[in-house]
Amino acid sequence: MRLPLILQIISSLCLTTTMVVAIFWSKPGCPEKCGNVTIPYPFGIGPACSANSSFVVICPNDTISPKPILSSINMEAFSISVLGTAIVKLQPVSPMNCSDKRKNQSLEISLVGSPFTISDYYNSLVNLGCHNTVFLYANKTSLTGGCLAICDDKSTDTTCNGVNCCQITLPTGLQEIQYTYQSINSTNNSFCGYVFPAYDKWFQEDYKRFKGLQSNLSNPFDKEFGYAPLVLEWEFDVPSYKLSDYACCTSDGTSYSDFCNKFEHSYNWYIPSENDYVSQTPYCGCGEGFEGNPYLPEGCIDIDECSNATLNKCKKCINTIGSFHCADHKNGSRVKILISIGSVFGALILLLGSWKSTKAIKKRIKTNQKRKFFKHNGGLLLEQQLSSSDNGLHKTKLFSSKELAQATDRYNENRILGRGGQGTVYKGMLTDGRIVAVKKSKRVDEGDLEVFINEVVILSQINHRNIVKLLGCCLETEVPLLVYEFIPNCTLFQHIHDPNEGFPLSWEMRLRIARDVAGALSYLHFAASTPIYHRDIKSTNILLDDKYQAKVSDFGTSRSVAIDQTHFTTRILGTYGYLDPEYFQSSQFTEKSDVYSFGVVMVELLTGEKAISSIRAEVGRSLATHFLHSMDENHLFDILDARVIKEGNKDEIVAVAELCRRCLHLNGKRRPTMKEVAIELEGIQTFKEGSVLVQNHDENRENHSIEIAESYEFPSISGSIPLDNKTACSDDQPLLDEP
Repeated sequence: MRLPLILQIISSLCLTTTMVVAIFWSKPGCPEKCGNVTIPYPFGIGPACSANSSFVVICPNDTISPKPILSSINMEAFSISVLGTAIVKLQPVSPMNCSDKRKNQSLEISLVGSPFTISDYYNSLVNLGCHNTVFLYANKTSLTGGCLAICDDKSTDTTCNGVNCCQITLPTGLQEIQYTYQSINSTNNSFCGYVFPAYDKWFQEDYKRFKGLQSNLSNPFDKEFGYAPLVLEWEFDVPSYKLSDYACCTSDGTSYSDFCNKFEHSYNWYIPSENDYVSQTPYCGCGEGFEGNPYLPEGCIDIDECSNATLNKCKKCINTIGSFHCADHKNGSRVKILISIGSVFGALILLLGSWKSTKAIKKRIKTNQKRKFFKHNGGLLLEQQLSSSDNGLHKTKLFSSKELAQATDRYNENRILGRGGQGTVYKGMLTDGRIVAVKKSKRVDEGDLEVFINEVVILSQINHRNIVKLLGCCLETEVPLLVYEFIPNCTLFQHIHDPNEGFPLSWEMRLRIARDVAGALSYLHFAASTPIYHRDIKSTNILLDDKYQAKVSDFGTSRSVAIDQTHFTTRILGTYGYLDPEYFQSSQFTEKSDVYSFGVVMVELLTGEKAISSIRAEVGRSLATHFLHSMDENHLFDILDARVIKEGNKDEIVAVAELCRRCLHLNGKRRPTMKEVAIELEGIQTFKEGSVLVQNHDENRENHSIEIAESYEFPSISGSIPLDNKTACSDDQPLLDEP
């Protein structure tokens, strides 16, 4: 009896010792705070208290409440966390001067040469107001995104979702902010809103206290608004032997629940308020069961779970290093034995009672879950849409979740063909041996059901050799699945801009691809049961099969219209470089908007250049602008692809180029229809085979002249603009979604 008593006394002494140990954040002998901000090591006030010059903090003592200044970047810190983050004060934030010409701008901050980067997880670049088109650059030449907000003077929405305000996602590891802007709407004021990076949570909540920014959302101005908080991430490369015991470090921003969970008991790990923001870059911290500063010797202190009832559920709790265990004060062993015996008998009774009903319960749960997913994924809406169409449901097979999981090897990462805005595409093999592409959509919210159902309904009505065939779908999984025919030879974009040297695109193949796509769009516009507008024609949405025949894909944004309907009004959707400028200005999409996008694809085939490129800065980054400018200057053959010049007939090339010019006319009414385009391309082929084709492309040529202006470049306003994004694809790995 004496030995347990001695152990209890020793445990009590250890517990008492643990409870009185204080947590030290700064280096021994150094001040721990500057004003009300804690300064944790490797940061320190003065060179002697910091790890190196990058982490020196200046704390002026000439004010009542001093403000800490990060010396290496000369910015005031609101808070500093040992978990790799710091919130700093970004100033000045000044209103933009209105400019109808594109102007280069950079913020007066630079983190180059320091261990700090601007967090892309916590911050965004805010375009406050609707008078500026803003483009963000990772450096002076690399365009990473842009946005333009819609003006609505009657709107009271302050969520910055594209109305009177828009946001641009920041790239990872950014140390400088450089952007260009151009004012597109006239205003009586000399200022045209604000552009600045800011902490997302602050922008959604605290900035609203500036009344001037709320009184006129389309053109905000407040003379009191001069700064914004910004979350920075920092890295400190330290050898493991210099870290505290019980410290652990991540390598890629992994959370502690995955990275530092070492001990038997799990509970809510306490993090002080100043450490609430966790870096996405590598950082160190104390393991589970400990708290404090991992960068100091003996900086990680054991947490006394027994002193906090929320961290344990014991009647009697005994604290241990890094953990705890429960013990009953009377007859602990006997009670444990009785509980164990009772648990065994109880388990046997439960097993016997549940044995007969297990199969029925599992079947019922599985059926209810499938029914729930079917309803959530729009199954009822899909059945209603397809049953009301002339083609009906019989052409669209409903696959089981088990069948598709088996076909894709349970959605193995090695089966991924591509990722896009609507989901991920996997290569699969059905039980009958057919190779298919399975599109696993992202989780469908109620507001996005129409987009998913729209693609199923439209593709179920289409039967054309140059349009990707929808074989069926599966709605009984958590996310909806679409099953397409497998297209083996990648996208037209990859064949043009990353050609296969062993099998390049010849002039004959380019003409045939143009005819194929034109025929498919002509079918959608004029031969389908109801006219269908694709709305996102681009080279990445054109696939090539094993015979290099073109297949039009990705109908997620397509719309069917009434036969007598000439247009429909909608929010702007599309891809930068292919977007019809008339549609961008009026928000009215017509069949001629598809004609414009197809014209850009034909110019890609002629020139081998991308729809958007920063190299073409002299006349605009748009390929359409560059092409029309070259046509007007009679420099067509200066911009053509070398293989086109070598293999193509001059008359054929000129005929195709003139057709491209007409497709790209700013006035949609002056563009040909897709049926006329298809006929003209067939006519060029007939002429090539020896027939006589009479075409007068020069008639009223001045009517086809198009004004080239910098304002011809239009961004996609559905969010940030990804540019030059490629997806690797071998001979058996196509993409069925946008890159």
